[in-house]
Amino acid sequence: MYILIGGAGLVGLNLAKELMDLGHTIAVIEIDPAACRYAREQVGVMVFEGTAVNIQLLQEAGIRKADALVAALRDDALNLAMITLAKHYGVPHIVTRMRNRDFAEPYRLAGAHHVISTIDLPVNTMVTAIEYPQVESMMHFEQGQVEVFKLAIPADSHVAGCSLGLIAKDSRFPVGSLIIGYQPHPSADLVIPNGNTMLEAGSTILVVTKSELLHQVVDYLDLRSNHPPASEVAH
Repeated sequence: MYILIGGAGLVGLNLAKELMDLGHTIAVIEIDPAACRYAREQVGVMVFEGTAVNIQLLQEAGIRKADALVAALRDDALNLAMITLAKHYGVPHIVTRMRNRDFAEPYRLAGAHHVISTIDLPVNTMVTAIEYPQVESMMHFEQGQVEVFKLAIPADSHVAGCSLGLIAKDSRFPVGSLIIGYQPHPSADLVIPNGNTMLEAGSTILVVTKSELLHQVVDYLDLRSNHPPASEVAH
């Protein structure tokens, strides 16, 4: 894909590197001459020097042929202007970073398909790391409303040895949460489980849940042997 990025700051350049490694063609628009020079010489990306909300420069950068555009400028108002122009030129996929959450709705009205908060998400991740050290990694979706995270099953957790079908029937397992990946041991591939999949002690699972249910899921999966799943107690 041909992807146009507005801004050669930390976010813009790191994104450019990642996308280039994936085989995409990247062009960056940046007003700071020093940042432009660094982007060309150190990152090796195609750079257009000037403001990212200049129509002529956007046309020179190929906005009409862009498959996607990322507004990663230092100011929300400039990002909003860039999004509006991208929408005008028919860019099929528009992403922006957001500093001030008051811009969330204006960004969507302007045509952004994805709005990524560069403050809220890192803060949420750090809070989770402090409150739930059991969580190995986490991704946020829908502005932090949905979480996907990895969690190892402790040896003394009573869910160890239980099937996913049994867990799904337990009324204490938060409704709407799903175990979508299973890794028996670190060297094994991550697989998509089914109801017959047995959770082994020390295995790793991938869970998707709503943000407000995260602590309930973690607490449930970390149940000790004296608190077995309710459906198993019935047996």
